[in-house]
Amino acid sequence: MSESTDPAPPADRPDPAGPAGEIAAGYAFTGPALDLGALLWDGDCLPDRQIRIPLAMLGRHGLVAGATGTGKTKTLQLITEQLSAGGVPVFLADVKGDLSGISVPGTAGDRVGERARDVAQSWEPTGYPCAFYSLGGIGPGIPLRSTVTSFGPVLMSKVLQLNQTQEQSLGLIFHYADTKGLELIDLKDLRAVVAFLVSDQGRPELKGIGGLSTVTAGVILRALTAFEQQGASEFFGEPEFDTGEFLRTAADGRGLVSVLELPAVQDKPQLFSTFLMWLLADLYNDLPEVGDLEKPKLVFFFDEAHLLFDGASKAFLAAITRTVRLIRSKGVGVFFVTQTPKDVPSDVLAQLGNRVQHALRAFAPDDAKALKAAVKTFPRSAYDLEELLTQLGTGEAVVTVLSENGAPTPVAATRLRAPQSLMGPIAAADLEQAVKSSPLWSRYAAPVDRESAYEKIGAEQAAAEARAEAAAAAAEAEKQAEEAQKQAARAARSTPKPDPSLAEQVVGSGLFRSLARSIGTQVGREISRSIFGTARRRR
Repeated sequence: MSESTDPAPPADRPDPAGPAGEIAAGYAFTGPALDLGALLWDGDCLPDRQIRIPLAMLGRHGLVAGATGTGKTKTLQLITEQLSAGGVPVFLADVKGDLSGISVPGTAGDRVGERARDVAQSWEPTGYPCAFYSLGGIGPGIPLRSTVTSFGPVLMSKVLQLNQTQEQSLGLIFHYADTKGLELIDLKDLRAVVAFLVSDQGRPELKGIGGLSTVTAGVILRALTAFEQQGASEFFGEPEFDTGEFLRTAADGRGLVSVLELPAVQDKPQLFSTFLMWLLADLYNDLPEVGDLEKPKLVFFFDEAHLLFDGASKAFLAAITRTVRLIRSKGVGVFFVTQTPKDVPSDVLAQLGNRVQHALRAFAPDDAKALKAAVKTFPRSAYDLEELLTQLGTGEAVVTVLSENGAPTPVAATRLRAPQSLMGPIAAADLEQAVKSSPLWSRYAAPVDRESAYEKIGAEQAAAEARAEAAAAAAEAEKQAEEAQKQAARAARSTPKPDPSLAEQVVGSGLFRSLARSIGTQVGREISRSIFGTARRRR
């Protein structure tokens, strides 16, 4: 990184050096800037015409594009080194596993020496402070984990490849879990809530707000099963990673380079691209507004960006666009790394003012269309870009960036500088040692499984089953008691009565009852007369 004090020539005075001088004048910045390389013009490399990018403008977002093998990775390495040297932390996604070499000094050689001479670079082997991470501990690195709640329904729908209707239903499930205090920490929590909401016990819970169809729930559960079979359950859980760790600087003031090692999961592109978006969204949610800064707080390189946008829903694209647009005010610059600009939606591409476009191929009709589309994304230029972009060599690119006043610089074909760190991976043993020696290893290495939705729903269902069993047992006992009473009554009716005694037979006979009635009547008359004074007096 360098700092220039030479002002650009006045815009109303033609540069005597011709078009090359005019282009170079657009890169004569007065403040701190990153050195990208030397201008290419008319087939020549002009080492006195340096192409640069203002440090402050690295917070304005950018794009690094180009076909496979054209030097995108080395460009990332070159920019990362100078950002770190300038005290700016950097996040890199290392998809192929060849960026760990940033941590150690590079090796001098003929090709490096030749490139340094071509572009007037004072090359010195230099390593930079690095921290290495992995998704959920798969592969070498400090484990990065997210809770399902933090990941959210939009990102989860993307990674599960749900359609719009299913995404809306998943949002309803997250809403229910949040209102009921059911923490969604890992995938088994989400599975438990989905299954509960379509059970007899849980189905009434969502009836007032639309409900959850059994068919949709089945789709979500099957998608979760497939997701888990890919090993994705490792990425969700606790301790959840604090993305603020990416903002650290080393003891010597250089920015810490956070390298996310992805080779172990490069066959799961939907997962890691979506997870990168979660990291970016989490940074946006946590960081305060700071406006424009002299240098960004963090520069985030989003590799394999086309994977993020493939098959994305409108809600997902809207969330990405909003995050990219607003995160600049948090002091975070984002560079998308992909093959062609057409891989990035136009609403996002319009926000990427810094452009480093490596060579494109035009071997097939689709390639030719992509080439024409790429050319249209650049400002008007003194070059024939459609021809130039097919003729660039490895380590060469077409560049346009934002000047210190925010205006686009002239398009400049550039031979890029050589990275000063190792251009390749470090040994596996050295990588493991770097990971284990990090102070973050003890904080994030061991997973934690505390009570959450899965356990709470399980406990509630167990209690409900116990209550149901108790009620069934009570009902059975009552039924048995009633049956016993009925049996006793039937037994009493069917038991024969004993023969009556002689006295009982006499008393029960009709003659005895008739005599008793006659005597009773006569006695009753005598008593009645005595009582009411109607008895006749004897003479």
